Amino acid sequence: MPNTDRPLRVALLSYRSKPHCGGQGVYIRHLSRELAALGHRVSVFSGQPYPDLDEGVILEKVPSLDLYNDANPFVAPPMREWRDWIDALEVGTMWTAGFPEPLTFSLRALRELYRRRAEFDVLHDNQTLGYGQLGLQAAGFPMVTTIHHPITVDRRIELEEATGWQRLSKRRWYGFVGMQGRVARRLRPILVPSRSSADDIVREFGVQRSAIDVVPLGVDTRTFHPRPDVERVPGRLVCVASADSPLKGVATLLHATAKLATERDVSLTVVSRPRAGGPTDLLVDELSLRDRVTFVSGIDDGELARLLASAEVAVVPSFYEGFSLPAVEAMACATPLVASRAGAIPEVVGTGGDTGRLITPGDPEELAAAVGALLDDPAERARMGAAALERVQARFTWRAVADATARRYAESIAASSPRPHRRPRPAPATRTTRRSHH
Repeated sequence: MPNTDRPLRVALLSYRSKPHCGGQGVYIRHLSRELAALGHRVSVFSGQPYPDLDEGVILEKVPSLDLYNDANPFVAPPMREWRDWIDALEVGTMWTAGFPEPLTFSLRALRELYRRRAEFDVLHDNQTLGYGQLGLQAAGFPMVTTIHHPITVDRRIELEEATGWQRLSKRRWYGFVGMQGRVARRLRPILVPSRSSADDIVREFGVQRSAIDVVPLGVDTRTFHPRPDVERVPGRLVCVASADSPLKGVATLLHATAKLATERDVSLTVVSRPRAGGPTDLLVDELSLRDRVTFVSGIDDGELARLLASAEVAVVPSFYEGFSLPAVEAMACATPLVASRAGAIPEVVGTGGDTGRLITPGDPEELAAAVGALLDDPAERARMGAAALERVQARFTWRAVADATARRYAESIAASSPRPHRRPRPAPATRTTRRSHH
């Protein structure tokens, strides 16, 4: 059994770490905090947007050209400000409609960490899966990789939604996915958040099942918990999702909200910022929901927890999730949940209906019916919220995630350590075998 008590020097890699949405920044922050609390020295290497990190965790910035920032996306700096060939690769890929960040971050991380090899015991990559990771592996770093879910699923859903020239553009944007599959097949161990995600990674990336370990994600119950001081707002629905991503099913939720609005007084708060004039923004007007739907962004975890605690029902309408932190965060706040029967969501929420209602993804009629039934039944909402909280406390804590992850670190270090050379033991002398003397 590898030693899991020895403090380790961990380099935790994340090509982008948006602090309060998207999952990667949330994972980085809470895992690094709990690893540090276990006594490990954790350095987070991240591109923009940089994560919010807790005291005791070191942020090592690996700056990109930040071509996809919220304020001014798809704008490259003047050529005189490019620093090297990796910057040129990043701009060139963007100019040809591709997404360069997983590759270019991995190359920058390789350059930085190669010269600092002696400073770290183990590297942990958070779904970058760039060719630079193979360089780090070749340099002798013990490595652990997290894959939340294969991006091939995102690509397939977006291509189904796209028409005409958009299909060609989407195919080019997702060009990095082939690289991720090739890299994933050469790495182990791979940590995944659910059995569903493990099955998808085996199928989509061709990874051997023996390379995969399931380590469920957690929720920060110091922040996400029931709040008796926060009153539930009658008819309020809350959804945490990337508004313009077809994968997240926000369009389905808007159609369901429009149906509910013909029968009762409801409001919907979506934690996201849709693109002005984009599909979600236009759909809100098309469904005459401007006075019922609010979009909020940039809120911290405390504000998000209070918002979830103020809702009568939380909704996760996704077509796919590798785990679903929004579902677990709502459950931790004892907020009744209606979610899609998709990806790992049933595994996380439970399938018996006691801790959350599951509906067919993409069906606004079924979604509206499930939400409406809960809005009409205060006793069922209270019972479901209490059962959901109990499930979270029993299964999903970040300390448990950190403990399990640190064990994988120790195993990776032990597996990569050179075995001591032993001289062969001489065969015992018999009638036909004699000891040789020199």
